[in-house]
Amino acid sequence: MKLVESLFVENIETQHGEKRDFTVYYQLFGPPLGEAPIVLINHPLTGNSEVTGSQGWWKEIVGKEKVIDIEKYTVLALNIPGNGYPYNEFSSIVYTHLSLFDIAQVFIKSLEKLNIDHLYAIIGGSIGGALAWQIAALRPYLTEYLIPIATDYKATDWLLGICEVQRAILSNSKCAVEDARKHAMLCYRTPTSLHHKFNREKVKDSQEYQICSWLNYHGNSLKKRYQLQAYKLMNHLLSSLDISQGQNNFLEIAAGISAKILMITIPNDGLFLADENWETYVNLKPLKPDITIKELKSIHGHDAFLLEYKQLEQLLKPIFKTEKNHETNSHHLVRNW
Repeated sequence: MKLVESLFVENIETQHGEKRDFTVYYQLFGPPLGEAPIVLINHPLTGNSEVTGSQGWWKEIVGKEKVIDIEKYTVLALNIPGNGYPYNEFSSIVYTHLSLFDIAQVFIKSLEKLNIDHLYAIIGGSIGGALAWQIAALRPYLTEYLIPIATDYKATDWLLGICEVQRAILSNSKCAVEDARKHAMLCYRTPTSLHHKFNREKVKDSQEYQICSWLNYHGNSLKKRYQLQAYKLMNHLLSSLDISQGQNNFLEIAAGISAKILMITIPNDGLFLADENWETYVNLKPLKPDITIKELKSIHGHDAFLLEYKQLEQLLKPIFKTEKNHETNSHHLVRNW
């Protein structure tokens, strides 16, 4: 495992009206800071900063000679405080007192601590992509490219409903992590995906259906590596996303982001609906011509950004085609982003 480093971020004023300190754990891959363009990768709900290597959750996309090539780019991955990686350390803050807005502030302050004033790209899928939207909204001149994948700038009623069911399971079930994961897996995939995978077949020498065995496997696997407190926090953060902070002025905020925006949507995503992404694109395009939208075609639904890596690679190649002689990051801190 790549060395996990830490930094201390103090005096973050949360939306709940509290001033809090955070320890942020992070990993760097590729050239040292200042020697190559920097890509910030935000992890999904049960992910972490281990984006590449043998245990990397995105190792097919990030690594040597991968589309995000760590010989050409410095990859920075920060853990959302409270996700329990790598030491199962949890904040004393009540998790409902935090929002994705607060986490974006923590990430921005972390960049300052690392003397980073400019990024080549911010990219993330699911809650990681939502966090990318929020960071760019708060610091519109921070990055050249903004790439939110399988996500949205807001929590829709559909997503809020799913998060509420997850919250109820996590609060009331005797096997909370396992049961919440089972429910989530059904949201991450599609009926077509599961039909193609199992076709109503049973486990050999058993009366148990393979779909049930598969759900139990994922529930038990997550229980072994993920803490209940972390799951509750991340689910709550997912429900809190809204870059307009309830003001319904998304277009005004997004139009002010200087980055070129590439939205990648999944037509049958069961969490972040493609229709919402297309509506965002259509409404924002007249105000921001340098926004594009691409579709990741898959039978697998939301999880396609983790499974359809060859297709995703092709969608990302036009952005991550930089040669090694690309102008390196200035690596000087600028306060007035």
